[in-house]
Amino acid sequence: MEKKRADYSGLIIAAILVPVYLFMIYLGKEELGYTACVVLGALLVAVRVRWDLRRHAWFWATIALVFALHVPLLFVVRWPQAMFHWVVVLPIAVADCLMTVGIIGLVEKIGFKENLT
Repeated sequence: MEKKRADYSGLIIAAILVPVYLFMIYLGKEELGYTACVVLGALLVAVRVRWDLRRHAWFWATIALVFALHVPLLFVVRWPQAMFHWVVVLPIAVADCLMTVGIIGLVEKIGFKENLT
């Protein structure tokens, strides 16, 4: 039986999100930091799900476009800060992640085949 290497993707995503949240707290914009972490976290999970496409330029262009489309969400959407805020936010974040994975799949299906080497 072959041992697989441990997957630290969750730890890496958390290591990216924590400084973003702490920086926003430092600026006095805690709710903006929370929103940024939800949006960025969903996007990073979608990137991890389709990580096998990382060598394609169109993949990164699609991620950049989706990220750019999410930037207005940072300033428009305010997630609830109540005790059970995750009950409201989790389904929205999962839907956002699934939509991003779907967009990547659609772009892949269109047929961009350029490789980065």
